[in-house]
Amino acid sequence: MLRSGARLISSRKLTTAATRLGLGRSSGSDGARALSSAGVRLDLSGVYPPIATPFTEREDVDYDKLERNLRKYAEIPFKGLVVQGSNGEYPYLTEEERVEVVKRVRRSMPADKLLIAGSGCESTRATLELTAKMAAAGADAVLVVTPCFYKGKMDSHALVQHFTKVADGSEVPLILYSVPANTGLQLPLDAVVRLSQHPNIVGLKDSGGDITTMGLIVHKTKDRDFQVLAGSAGFLMAAYCVGAVGGVCALANILGKPLCDLAHLCTSGRWEEARELQQRLIEPNAAVTRKLGVPALKQAMDWFGFHGGVCRSPLRPLDQEQTQQLRRDFASNGWL
Repeated sequence: MLRSGARLISSRKLTTAATRLGLGRSSGSDGARALSSAGVRLDLSGVYPPIATPFTEREDVDYDKLERNLRKYAEIPFKGLVVQGSNGEYPYLTEEERVEVVKRVRRSMPADKLLIAGSGCESTRATLELTAKMAAAGADAVLVVTPCFYKGKMDSHALVQHFTKVADGSEVPLILYSVPANTGLQLPLDAVVRLSQHPNIVGLKDSGGDITTMGLIVHKTKDRDFQVLAGSAGFLMAAYCVGAVGGVCALANILGKPLCDLAHLCTSGRWEEARELQQRLIEPNAAVTRKLGVPALKQAMDWFGFHGGVCRSPLRPLDQEQTQQLRRDFASNGWL
């Protein structure tokens, strides 16, 4: 895929290029360094599930069930997986657990799939340290959320400085992550445009849902190798319409194949079919995100043959009324 005179490559070609240069596939950082020196940037286009973290009843990470989920996801035409994103309950995991989950996923994933690991922390130093560990664990790229605890001080200047330092120190490409529903902080347009000029910042996952802003970001960065990913299945078609290249969608944990079908319809210009499918995904998506959140996502995963299970405290399971509402949102759209 060519864009603005620079080369974007698929994950399969990334693997081939890294192998040709005598690099192993166990470390994303090795391949990323070699490809960066060759002037090649990562092609992010496609659909990614931000995978859930299964827990035992004692709230330990359940690596056996994680492995079973990964085997099922390998049968779906995802571009890759996002690990330790918001739906992975990363704020409730220790740093050691976050890194270990990435290692386990890397070992189980097909070599031609991208692994994007969440490495965002509140401080720049901590983010740099975790980013290095995620690269060593095998991540092809890192997803870095906006620091938000001192959100009143997180203006464009502070955020540009933070992301620039992390990108400067990272051995793998960096993807900006704006998720105002969780952080209370929208990554400002001017900051995104400035950061898009950094050679190691390759894109943005935008979960805000403002299609006008998303389209403006695509427009203002069109002369750079900067890629925008929709952060929700609820506006995936709309995001494609304004120039996004794919999506990181919680609902893909449950309805992965239909979301890949939607992406294909959009990129093929089959907009009428895409519209009909998109409409059927809106209510289920809202149920497992802004309405009922991760507990609903995990409950629905159980219904569809994946391992969702319990959340880590203090997240609580759905009550009976919420569970019934969740089922209605899927059933009324023909998914159950």
